Amino acid sequence: MANVAIIGAQWGDEGKGKVVDWLASRADIVVRFQGGHNAGHTLVVGNQTYKLSLLPSGLVRGKLGIIGNGVVIDPEALLTEMARLTAQGLTITPETLRIAENAPLILPLHGALDRAREVARGENKIGTTGRGIGPAYEDKVARRAIRVCDLAEPDTLSAKLDELLLHHNTLLRGLGAAPFEKAVLLDRLLELAPLLLPFAEPVWELLDEARRAGKRILFEGAQAVMLDVDHGTYPFVTSSNTVAATAASGSGVGPGVVGTVLGIAKAYTTRVGSGPFPTELFDDTGRLLGERGHEFGTVTGRPRRCGWFDAAMVRQAVKVGGIQGLALTKLDVLDGLPELKVCTGYRIGGVEVRHLPAAQGAQASAEPIYESMHGWKDSTRGARSYAALPAQAIKYVRRIEELVECPVTLLSTSPERDDTILMKDPFEG
Repeated sequence: MANVAIIGAQWGDEGKGKVVDWLASRADIVVRFQGGHNAGHTLVVGNQTYKLSLLPSGLVRGKLGIIGNGVVIDPEALLTEMARLTAQGLTITPETLRIAENAPLILPLHGALDRAREVARGENKIGTTGRGIGPAYEDKVARRAIRVCDLAEPDTLSAKLDELLLHHNTLLRGLGAAPFEKAVLLDRLLELAPLLLPFAEPVWELLDEARRAGKRILFEGAQAVMLDVDHGTYPFVTSSNTVAATAASGSGVGPGVVGTVLGIAKAYTTRVGSGPFPTELFDDTGRLLGERGHEFGTVTGRPRRCGWFDAAMVRQAVKVGGIQGLALTKLDVLDGLPELKVCTGYRIGGVEVRHLPAAQGAQASAEPIYESMHGWKDSTRGARSYAALPAQAIKYVRRIEELVECPVTLLSTSPERDDTILMKDPFEG
């Protein structure tokens, strides 16, 4: 049996939470390997709705959850999330959740700097969540990050805060924002230490033992390939690498452990925040997709921009993300539309191209080249077999497979975990 990595194949919010939850029933361990609490997964289980930002989705299934070293952790946000889900009946203890001891922390000064920068950018803002993820990753790369393990060493923590504040307070003052006091930050971190340290360990060792024992590991990505800091629509991206290769480095395993890579894509396209979006719709159809799909950011609550399925973009995500099978979600949102359009490429400066280029200006000027298809009248909502789908819906899925050059191996037809059609089990490799 193979391990499985799940990543987004668009700009995030593709329904990864439901798919991870559905597959977690057959996994032993679920690992978050990048991102921070700017990511959000919504799980609908019966009459309960769970909203997760940092915690691995497998906790809802009672599986061991691991937060890997590639994640930047806001300790206040993590503890708040743990308390909220505990109140909903989940068991979250050091027996069910482990945190990489070398994971970097997000401090209040990171969020303050994030927000101050966005204000300073004015009309050129990136559209960050303002939660400090970017500045925390900057500190990690600059080798001045405070990590989970530092909470166990007060002297180390104090010395690191001196360096951190020298850097950040200078920037905050320059942006007209209030500086932070060391004593306040140090006292709070020392208060948080006994709450977090019981969950900390070298998770690379735990994962190696699990691998040797033949346990199934599910690697859970946040955001999506087109938000990858290298491969996405830069600079309108997140601050981490979101491709499947990061599952290894972000959790402490070798690349051969990652296993099958499943990409998640909606049957249409959405995006939260700023940045290029060639297939965005500003008409009644775009509004209809948003209303039917309940398109609001799990973390931010911001309405998502909606548009037609962009096969050229997903094909690009398949190539750079290492995706071997595609899970197509929210097919039911397209029910009843008389005509559907799929983007097969772009026209930039009069030239036709099959992918989004890296240059920012070229991305912004990309005009979609569409292929039109008939829609279907009958409902796909709740379908649990291919036979239950309208013939035209099957044609739509088959055409997407051809255009993205990747098989659709799973279909989701409603938010309910069991309304899922599985064509190929990713755990079978």
